[in-house]
Order: sequence, then C-alpha cells, then structure tokens
Amino acid sequence: MTGKQRREEIIHILSKQEQPYSGTLLAKQLHVSRQVVVQDIALLRAENRQILSTNKGYLLLAENDTTRVFKVHHTNEQARDEMNLIVDLGGKIEDVFVYHRVYGVLKAPLNIKSRRDVDRYLREIELGNSTLLLNVTAGYHYHTISADDQKTLDLIQEELDKAGFLASLQDYEPVNFWKS
Repeated sequence: MTGKQRREEIIHILSKQEQPYSGTLLAKQLHVSRQVVVQDIALLRAENRQILSTNKGYLLLAENDTTRVFKVHHTNEQARDEMNLIVDLGGKIEDVFVYHRVYGVLKAPLNIKSRRDVDRYLREIELGNSTLLLNVTAGYHYHTISADDQKTLDLIQEELDKAGFLASLQDYEPVNFWKS
C-alpha cells in the first residue's frame, strides 16, 4: 500500500466513526507504526482535511461542516443555559478549551449536539466530583461549534451575545489557537 492509499484509507476509516478513533488502532489496522499514522495525519491536515486530535483519538469533521470558535464567559450555574442555547439553535459543541497564560491551551472534546447530551455531560461532571474546565480561567473558555451553515453560526453568535455569554479576546490571547 502506498502512502497515498494509506491516507485515503485513514480518511475512509475515520469517516465511519462518530467518536474519536485511536491512532494505535489505526496503526494496527494499517500495519504501520503509530508514528507513521501521526505523519499521515499531519499530511492530511496539510491538504486541509479537518481532523481533530483528542485524548481518545482522531475525529474527522465532515467536508461540509462549518465551524467557529467562540470565547464565552459564565458561571457554573449558567453552563446548562449556554450549552442548551447552542444545541437548540442547531449547533454542535465540538470541544471546550481554555487559554491559560502559563499552561497554554487545555482542551477536551465534547461532541454535544442535543439537550440530552448536555444533561449527560453535566451529570458526569457532578458524579465524577469534577469541575468544569472554565473554572481554571475564572469562567472564560472557548467552544468550537459546528453547524450546517454560516447562517446558523451567525444566529448562535447573536444569541450568545444577547444572553451575555460572549467575551472579547485579550491582547495576550493568540488569535489562532492551533498553530504552534
């Protein structure tokens, strides 16, 4: 199998997944090392393939996915309202991340697309005696939101602003969080 064929197979495998798929499993399935998979993922991203890396593996965003990063601010008690607002308007909360001046970007995948997902996520936080990531940065955090079109993202942005959840970027925050 050539490198090009292997990368096409990676896209084929990831396109069937709804949850992150581990690089180790990809490597075993393709009979290559984990490092080869990492290099292939980098090459695919260079071709503008939208592949998210999470702590549980890789996730391929569909070609027609439209995403936008929103910086938001709220309390723990307002988290449910913020997330329900997004999913009710047709958005999918891909992740949550914070930008910490010392630690840099701390990110966790969410994949929340319904009120049921919101309820499940918040219940897991409570049962795990955990706290929301927003607490690391005094309530400020970011979400990558995907939707079917830019119009939906515009509506989500407008409603987040009306609800008082949108926050402004500060001078010390990088504009592109994903470049090293």
